[in-house]
Amino acid sequence: MFSAAPTPRRVLPPAAEPPGPDPAAPAADARGEGPRAAGRTGTGTARPAARDGGDAAGSGRNAFFDNAKYLAIVLVAMGHSWEPLTGQSRTAGALYMTVYAFHMPAFIIISGYFSRGFDLRPDRLRRLITGVVVPYLVFETAYTLFARWAYDDPDMPVSLLDPWYLTWFLAALFVWRLTTPLWRIIRWPVPLALAVAVLASVSPEVGDDLDMQRLLQFLPFFVLGLHLRPEHFALVRRRTARIAAVPVFAAALALAYWAVPRMTSAWFYHRESAQELGAPWWAGAVMTLAMFGCSLVLTGCFLAWVPARRTWFTVLGAGTLYGYLLHGFLTKGARSRGWFEEYAWLHSPLGEVAVSLTAAVAVTALCAPPVRRALRCVVEPRMAWAFRKERPPGRG
Repeated sequence: MFSAAPTPRRVLPPAAEPPGPDPAAPAADARGEGPRAAGRTGTGTARPAARDGGDAAGSGRNAFFDNAKYLAIVLVAMGHSWEPLTGQSRTAGALYMTVYAFHMPAFIIISGYFSRGFDLRPDRLRRLITGVVVPYLVFETAYTLFARWAYDDPDMPVSLLDPWYLTWFLAALFVWRLTTPLWRIIRWPVPLALAVAVLASVSPEVGDDLDMQRLLQFLPFFVLGLHLRPEHFALVRRRTARIAAVPVFAAALALAYWAVPRMTSAWFYHRESAQELGAPWWAGAVMTLAMFGCSLVLTGCFLAWVPARRTWFTVLGAGTLYGYLLHGFLTKGARSRGWFEEYAWLHSPLGEVAVSLTAAVAVTALCAPPVRRALRCVVEPRMAWAFRKERPPGRG
């Protein structure tokens, strides 16, 4: 989701790395509602690239993945806007659960896919620092200062080890990217990553540093993305897949509607162990495996309906990092001002539609080129001054 490593042309089609959630999407939970305690194969030829949604204008980007990133970040923003509505609306709760089941997994899988060429070369480490670490430091600090004002908590500490709200994804992506060479040499990487996620889900002793539970429980999606190929994405873009996605999504919504009063949506955050959610330890293993399967199915259905051609919003796919990192200020600002309590009509069907449209329009504006130009020095700093120049080989 975030730019941190160039991808070899002989391996990947032209595309830009997604920000994250993975932009992320990135997803908040109830613990992020107050202060901290309440808290991107084929060959490199033009023909395959065109089939894969490549930009005919020669921009070097892949329209399919840019479209997927934009649509996913819209779902992230809408999901965050629905959270205050779920307590009084079962329909909003069902939509919330369904979207949370796949929007972050989709971002993370795409992030893994575009991390396949990552290694520990100096140039890629520099991109990891400027594209992930620096934005994490900037926005973790910015969100803490914002929370001090919004929640009238002037003593809230700036803790770089305790990500607040959206920034957990940047911390997780940094660790996942660093471990990429390891996952590429293991014989059964996805089963091993799943085993790690299961163990984390039954281990309340896992600390909160860097939101470690999320880092470990979402790990299988990143590892899966590392081992996907263009032909795998081609499978879900067939006409039969698009047709099948309709009843699958309908069934998921119906199941979520049934589950709203019967289970907590905290399972979808992957932030806590089963014991911390008040469930027996074995429920962590069952839910981790079941939700991994459900998330993959719904992610496939989502990608089946992503257009491969250039659309009006394709250009916005290059700016999802901005939309991801910035929309949280709007979401948290609305919650801290008490708008959802003050304006009861927001909890009506018309109000829920208005909230959804407002979130979609806002995050779209934040992904737009003018915003990216204005804030590039903060979100995507080059920082050439901070790195030593490499000497040409043989020069000593």
